[in-house]
Amino acid sequence: MVLAGPDLKRDGVVRWRCSDLRTQVKARLEVGLHGRTVGKLLRKLGMTRLQPRPFHPKSDAEAQEAHENFTGLVAEALPPEAAGKAIEVWFQDGQEPKALDRVGRQGTLSYVWAPIGSRPARVRDRRRQSAHLFGAICPARAVGAAIVMPRVSGEAMTLHLEEISKAVGKAAHAVLACDGAGWRRSGGRLTVPENVTLLRLPPYAPEPNPMENVWERLRGNQPSMTAWRTYTAIPDACCNAWNSR
Repeated sequence: MVLAGPDLKRDGVVRWRCSDLRTQVKARLEVGLHGRTVGKLLRKLGMTRLQPRPFHPKSDAEAQEAHENFTGLVAEALPPEAAGKAIEVWFQDGQEPKALDRVGRQGTLSYVWAPIGSRPARVRDRRRQSAHLFGAICPARAVGAAIVMPRVSGEAMTLHLEEISKAVGKAAHAVLACDGAGWRRSGGRLTVPENVTLLRLPPYAPEPNPMENVWERLRGNQPSMTAWRTYTAIPDACCNAWNSR
């Protein structure tokens, strides 16, 4: 029952609290328990309170399941000229308004330590000027490549691909996993280097992309709770945040 979660129409709640479960136990088993006792029982069952991973309502479960065969997808995507070369897997992301990659636009607030019952005040930039941080990582080699641009476009993505291409190991070929945003599609204004192959992630599925973890760390420790005096300070903040890794 706990793992399945509550039904809003039936149970009147969207998540189980110990008080809700206490009520369920009383109704179903006719056993009265204290809320703290319910918490102890849940911990004995190997459970703890966790923040859920978000998923988009339009996400395609079948497409994500097919993506689990990542090795097969990489093999299918590689061009003939990559034969015999070392293969590097890179992950790229950019242009998520809630993440660090758009810095300066309606800034975010991170958690801070404060006395219980208080609500500490922190500055939050409400202006609309912003810069975009394009980031990519190769977890196996622990290397990355990033650029800061005033806007997202095919030209900006091309420049980022050039930076990634320079960071790929010598005599190696990179498979770059990224989402299917229009400005990331090959052809038109997007030029893909010879040593890089694009591999599309499933739509509406940021969770398969490890870059989301990078954004989570950077935005929580660098640009949060900050207001910049000038626009030129925003790209500097992006660079400082990326280089702080």
